[in-house]
Amino acid sequence: MSLPHHPLHRRLALIDMGTNTFHLLIVELPEARHAQPVVLLRTKVGVRLGEGGISKGHIAPEPYARALHTLAGFKEEMELHQVTDVRATATSAMRVTANGPELVKDIFEQTGIRVEVIAGDREAELIWAGVRQAVPLGPEPHLIMDIGGGSVEFIIANEQTIFWKQSFEIGAQRLLDQFFPDASGIISAEAVAAEKEYLRTVLAPLAQAVTEFRPVGLVGASGSFDSLADMQLGQLRTEAELPPSTDLALESFRRSYAQLLSLPHEERKTLPGILPMRADMLVVAAILTDYVLELTGITHLRTSAYALKEGLLAEMLQSPSQA
Repeated sequence: MSLPHHPLHRRLALIDMGTNTFHLLIVELPEARHAQPVVLLRTKVGVRLGEGGISKGHIAPEPYARALHTLAGFKEEMELHQVTDVRATATSAMRVTANGPELVKDIFEQTGIRVEVIAGDREAELIWAGVRQAVPLGPEPHLIMDIGGGSVEFIIANEQTIFWKQSFEIGAQRLLDQFFPDASGIISAEAVAAEKEYLRTVLAPLAQAVTEFRPVGLVGASGSFDSLADMQLGQLRTEAELPPSTDLALESFRRSYAQLLSLPHEERKTLPGILPMRADMLVVAAILTDYVLELTGITHLRTSAYALKEGLLAEMLQSPSQA
């Protein structure tokens, strides 16, 4: 029995339910105001919530079931780690689909986890708050890019300030459905050109912001960039093995990009460093990254293993009353 003046340690679970991947981060919160939280668990599950439905505006039955199964697993981990507080956020797939609200309700009824569906602008803010924990942005503006399955967030910011941010519903699952519907083969030069032409139109606000703020580097914060960093290393790393940030050499990106464009699915998924689940989405995500590099002229690339959930944690630690 615990005595009143010896409270249990506060343990917080942060869940980020993306369109491709669900992330779980469990930390023990510090008692002293300025101590760092201790990470107890960092894991992710490829749920592919957008598969077979996001482009049609609904979550298909199989991904829906995978989501519930994954959250049940997360609940077991939370019980195992004696979690006292939970914050769960959901993004594009739950934001824009007709049955997203129904999934939120089912998750609550089956697991007791209350999911907050957040807007794209809020998502961008939290991504920046997470990235700045991993990457020393300094005083110069950087372009932060998070390629999700449903949406892509772009933020131009330095260490202190967000100068511009926007969320675009052009995530990798949507691009895959639109430009690479048969991902078993090699993407055609016509499809690459069509995707870039589409991006030129949709990302006109980004082009304007880049002209205005002149970012000096690109920071990629998503599974696609983790995969590109793993390809550079030639080794697939788990979520727990990823360093907060990795320098991604431009030549390495170009080499990976050429491989992704020239190999069929079965060969793509055997490339060292590639998670088979990501083998197809990585093709359209790499085309998007290449387009952004052409648009900006940036040559310095870094990846950030920290994004939305770390941003939420940082925000909560600044205002303990919110936690």
